[in-house]
Order: sequence, then C-alpha cells, then structure tokens
Amino acid sequence: MKGRWMAANSKIEWTECTWNPVTGCTKVSEGCRNCYAERMARRLQAMGQRNYRNGFNLTLHTHMLDVPLHWRHPRMIFVNSMSDLFHEDVSLDFILRVFDVMQRAPQHCFQILTKRSERLAELSPRLPWPDNVWMGVTVENSDCTFRIEHLRRTNASLKFISIEPLLGPIHDIDLDDIDWVIVGGESGPGARPMRREWAADVRNQCLARNIPFFFKQWGGINKKAKGRTLDDRTWDEKPGPVMRRELSYAGIGTACG
Repeated sequence: MKGRWMAANSKIEWTECTWNPVTGCTKVSEGCRNCYAERMARRLQAMGQRNYRNGFNLTLHTHMLDVPLHWRHPRMIFVNSMSDLFHEDVSLDFILRVFDVMQRAPQHCFQILTKRSERLAELSPRLPWPDNVWMGVTVENSDCTFRIEHLRRTNASLKFISIEPLLGPIHDIDLDDIDWVIVGGESGPGARPMRREWAADVRNQCLARNIPFFFKQWGGINKKAKGRTLDDRTWDEKPGPVMRRELSYAGIGTACG
C-alpha cells in the first residue's frame, strides 16, 4: 500500500512521528485508567483502519516492522505509542526483530516507553542497545518509582522517565543515570487534575541535577486551552543527542550519537 511508508506524524510534543509494530495493550496501573491509546484504537477500529481490526486487543504487525527503513530523513520516532513493546504477550523473538530494525536505521532516534519495567530489566541482557535507542519508563505516582531502578539496570545508552499522567507528588526521585524527564497532566474524558506544585517539584529536582526537563501539558478535557507553560515559561529541554541530530539536518555529524 502506498501509505504504508508514510510517517505517522505525531502531535506528541516530545517526538516527531510514531511507529506501531504492536497495537493494543492491557492495563497494569493507575496511569492506565483513562488510556488515550485505547480510546483511539476503538475509534480507528470503527473507521475500518486495517491495523485496528482487533480494537485494543494486543496485535503484532509483522508488515509494519521494516517501515522505518524506508524513511530516509532522520526522525524522532516514538515506538509503539499504541501499545507496550514489553507486554508479556509480545515474544522475545518479536522484540528482537524490532531492535534489529532500529539497529539498521541509525539515522533515526527511537524512543521506547514501558510500564512493564520488570520484563524490561529481565530481557535487557539479551537485547542489543544501539546508541539511537532511548529507553524510558512511565512513572505516574510514587507507587511506581520502582520502575526507575529497573530502567537503571538496562544497557540503554540513554534512559528517560515519562511522568505522565502525573497523579500525585513524587518527592526525592532517584535520578542517578537518568538523562531526561518528561512531565504531563492527563487529558481527555475523566482526566484527573495535576497540581502545579507536583510538576514544579519534579522540575526543581531536575534543575538541581542538571537533567533536561520537558513539560508536555497541563491536560484536562481541553488541553490546548490550558496550554503547556509552567511558571510562565515553556520547558522544552531535551538530551544532548538531540542537538547532534539537529546538526545532521545541515549535513554535520550523524543522527543521535
């Protein structure tokens, strides 16, 4: 299909496009309660979109595996925005195939997020970790900070935390070996509020450790109306490799390390 090779340009502020060799998921913690991916999958299923014929049931799409290899220009790619690569029903063999593609596309940066940090830590020694793969875990409240320790055990060259949706205060985060922190409020129907002091506290922890901080959104039903400024400014900091990637557009250096 002609559209197969087209990038799924993303409205997610900290990435550029998405690649979904896996779709569908199951809920594992409070951050999953109002899952945006589940709502979107149901909508795409109703529209007859081929990859969502199973709705939000976990589905592997082998025909999507080599898509990034056909994108010539460097991109920041969020892997499985509609699923979790480390879901227990995704085989190690399939995960290895995803990593193989990422290895063979060094022009791109690939951003992976998981809530299944135990499996991430378990499989990490069996995975190749090229420099263009950024590995992250979602930490929505203080009950989920254990995921950061699992992330630290991996061999990923760049490790990041996505604190979205931020559902409560998270004090004294252990940020050793963490390269980037994203914070955002929940959006969509039933969105739970995020307090300013929760977000500011995480930002201040990052500032104290000189770790890039990215404030994605306040969230709510109408997230555009609430904007994405925190204390009268936007926070769009990103890890150093992004700067090297931006230079690559001018033909200087290589993308993402």
